[in-house]
Amino acid sequence: MPSPLLPQFVRYGGAGAIGTAAHFATLAALVEFAGAGPVGASTVGAIVGAIINYALNYRFTFASRRAHHVALPRFGAVAAAGVVLNAAVLSAMLAFAQAHYL
Repeated sequence: MPSPLLPQFVRYGGAGAIGTAAHFATLAALVEFAGAGPVGASTVGAIVGAIINYALNYRFTFASRRAHHVALPRFGAVAAAGVVLNAAVLSAMLAFAQAHYL
């Protein structure tokens, strides 16, 4: 018998996939069309992805009833740490491994 959490897990994965796609689309668009640097563009993309993830997870994945002034700061603290980590890892990869920004 499938777990009752399976639909929620699928929605969570879907929200993450949409947020990740938005992150990468923003990153590529800013680098390729606006001439932005990869680290700055990825930082903006990570913020865009985080906003989308918050909105989708708040509404559809968890159907939260918590007020945004309660839920958003918690999510924002974790997301901010992820944005900083993303920028640091991408900076290191570009500097030391000379990897492509994508």
